[in-house]
Parts: sequence; C-alpha cells; structure tokens
Amino acid sequence: MTMAVTNDSLRQQLHAGADALALGLTDAQITLLMDFLALLQKWNKVYNLTSVRDPQEMMTHHLLDSLAAVPPLRRHVAVLAGKGHHAVRLLDVGSGGGLPGVVFAICCPEVDVSCVDTVGKKAAFIQQAAVALKLRNLHGVHARVETLTTPFDIISCRAFASLPDFVTWSRAALVASHGVWLAMKGKHPEDEITALPTDVSVFHVEQLTVPGLDAERCIIWMKPV
Repeated sequence: MTMAVTNDSLRQQLHAGADALALGLTDAQITLLMDFLALLQKWNKVYNLTSVRDPQEMMTHHLLDSLAAVPPLRRHVAVLAGKGHHAVRLLDVGSGGGLPGVVFAICCPEVDVSCVDTVGKKAAFIQQAAVALKLRNLHGVHARVETLTTPFDIISCRAFASLPDFVTWSRAALVASHGVWLAMKGKHPEDEITALPTDVSVFHVEQLTVPGLDAERCIIWMKPV
C-alpha cells in the first residue's frame, strides 16, 4: 500500500513539474516517464546505473532535471524543421541510465535518439528501455563516442565531461553544416568555455529552472565555427 501511495505522489510531482515547465505532456507520456523511473530503479539494484537510489531523489535530480532541458530542445528542433531538417537525429553521450536521452525520446517522439555509453550494461539498459516502453525512436549504442562517425544534428550530454573534452571527442559525429552541441551543466562553467577549441563557439547560455530542485542549472549551446 505504501508503494502505491509513493508512486501516486511521485506521479503527481511529475505532473506538477511538467506543468510548471509548460511541456503539455499527454497522460501516456507521463505514464512512460513513470515506467522509465520504475525500470531505472529495478535495473539499478543490479547494474548500478546511477548513484542515486531514493525514488524521490531520482524524480527531482534525474527526471525533472532532464525535463527542464526539453523546452529548449523542442525550440531548436522547431528551428531545424523550419530550415527543412525534419528527420532530426540526436546523440546523447555518456548517457548512463538514459538521462536525458530516454526523457528526450519520450517527450520528443519526432526526434530519433541514440544513447551512447562505453559501459555495455548501460547501453543494454537503454535497449531494454526502448523495447519495454515501445520507443521506436530510442537506441542504445555500446561504443566510445570518438569512434562514431554517423552524422547527428544535435549531440547532448549531462554531467559527462568538460566542455573541451565533450566537443573534441564527439566532433566526428556532428553534422558540420548545422549541427550543435547541447551540454547540460550546473553552474556557469566559465573556465571550461574559455578552454574550448578556437573552432567551437558558444552561441547561447540558457539558464534552466528545475521544478522542486534548488540548484543552478544551464545549457551551453555550441556549434563549430
């Protein structure tokens, strides 16, 4: 009975957070996010996908944190669509337990999302999530990002590496003409921005507000010069 109450309260929190972010998610998408959270908890007991164990913390620090990046992502996808790029492909680097990649796939069904991780069990979890949640636009890739050369329109990461390492390692997988990097960060990483290669420019720093989480968050948007 306690678990049912907990799940109900978590679902209410997710609903409230999605509303605060004006995401306009359907009940089906809310259910998918809750099912993903349950999968993450289940697999985490065996595979250690994330150091966060508490379901409440998973909701705020993982799900809602990732959801905060969805409105900016949707805006950029709309810009690409306006320029004729409709089949948008996103690569989430060092995705771990699928954050934010799986969240992006659920909230942006028109975007094809690949989550790459060097750890086989993490890539396997993404594949399992894609099957269990029936997400045809989600793929788990077991590889080092440096070895990927298939072009992507957007390459994202969340707490993966420093900005210079992120862009250097993933450069070969970015569509040169219109591709961008979306890096989710905590505090504004001034030192990392300063250390970026000269042929990479930051074109926008977007502050994020995560519902229920009192912490600094931002997205560093970058593109090749």
